[in-house]
Amino acid sequence: MLGDVPRETLTKDQIITAAIELLDADGADGLSMRKLGQHLGSAATAVYWHVPNKDDLLALAGEHVWSEIPRSRAVDTDWRAAATELATAMYAMLTEHPWVLPAVGTHFLYGPNMAAWQEYGYGIIERAGFTGTDQDWALSALFTFVFGSVLGEATDATWRSQARRRGEDPDRALADELARAKDVARQFPRLQARLAAGADLDNPDARRTAFDYGLQALLDGLQARL
Repeated sequence: MLGDVPRETLTKDQIITAAIELLDADGADGLSMRKLGQHLGSAATAVYWHVPNKDDLLALAGEHVWSEIPRSRAVDTDWRAAATELATAMYAMLTEHPWVLPAVGTHFLYGPNMAAWQEYGYGIIERAGFTGTDQDWALSALFTFVFGSVLGEATDATWRSQARRRGEDPDRALADELARAKDVARQFPRLQARLAAGADLDNPDARRTAFDYGLQALLDGLQARL
């Protein structure tokens, strides 16, 4: 909580920062203007003075998190190294803020910060040697891969926030769902074989390993197309 903040001194940056803290903790479903006012130590009416509604607040928060990602400005960097850095930075931001991915499906989270990342990505793809519409497809493939790779973290975060709102222990609720999923998977021979071999793709370390593997495979494919 940021303390007792009157309307006259409350700023939009303070509101966005507090909203991101709530979103990280409880997801988009757990965000409300009333809870935000409590988190700020202020009345909800003071928040409305700066941001008209929850949808606008979510859009502002979703746009802001893109500014958290550092990016190299070295123009002579190998394009694959730069693309790896770009994708890894996006992955880190989206796993830190797992509410962004589901919010993209319901809100238009676009502004200068995200546009700056697209511009930077186009520079990398152009440096690789792609031209015309191939630039669009190559960058789209990279962005789509990153977003898809964060699906597991986003699902986990959603389950945990829903369990907390139901008054349940989030770790237990998630463990129960994973156990049920494994029971389903045992009905299929290939999945059963991977489970018997001890394969576990549902933990953060395994997801990061899968991300690194998939990213380099994607870049291999893009390089082959050149």
